[in-house]
Amino acid sequence: MPVDPSALRAQLDAGLAAMPAEIGQALDPTARDRLIQYLRLLGRWNQAYNLTAVRDPREQVSRHLLDSLAVLPWVRRGPVLDLGTGAGLPGIPLALARPGLRFTLLDSNGKKTRFVRQAVLELGLEQVEVIQIRLEAYQPERKFATIVARALASLQELYLSALGLATDDGRLLALKGRLAKEELAALVACQSADPMLADAARATGATSAPGARLSEPRIHPLVVPGVDGERTLIEVPLGGSIHGYDKNHRHR
Repeated sequence: MPVDPSALRAQLDAGLAAMPAEIGQALDPTARDRLIQYLRLLGRWNQAYNLTAVRDPREQVSRHLLDSLAVLPWVRRGPVLDLGTGAGLPGIPLALARPGLRFTLLDSNGKKTRFVRQAVLELGLEQVEVIQIRLEAYQPERKFATIVARALASLQELYLSALGLATDDGRLLALKGRLAKEELAALVACQSADPMLADAARATGATSAPGARLSEPRIHPLVVPGVDGERTLIEVPLGGSIHGYDKNHRHR
């Protein structure tokens, strides 16, 4: 569905104005133009490769760009790993907003990583690398301070995958919907009940000592203009095991 790029840019500007000020301030006019350029490129490739089920560019502004950028206030340290980036989300919007951080965008799907490489090239994102590999086979030379994932897997699966990829003070940022609290509670319960899961952090070397406490898992409600339904960020520090989580996100 062709849409005037200027109309998309106006929609983007209006959406950013309704979000926390830090997000809009991180995106200068050139970066905003590149976000629209990314959507136009996605639209062309999507006709042949079915990269996203969201085909209306106006929906893509909200459900892809603004949804990805909602996590930006928590993306402050690099390097950053985007697990299961798909068509480059949230990695490409975040990289445009954080040009001083290095990003790795990871996915096992060849057609999607080919598109993402082309987008990175056309957008001039020199601080971004794109890797096609299955997550379980990925063994990076460096570990990541920030690991983000959007609509990829359960929180438990993400947590176990991220442990071995994170620095000692690294964090997992998982974008979720209305079941975020249930997913976090399930992770805590499973870790308490399953010794293998409880020991996973120590097995990866991410835990400094047996029984080391996770500083504090948190749930952050997100404001995403134009997106119906609840959007939530689960922030999980990866330097230790999860203990003492309650519904108020405090240690017992």
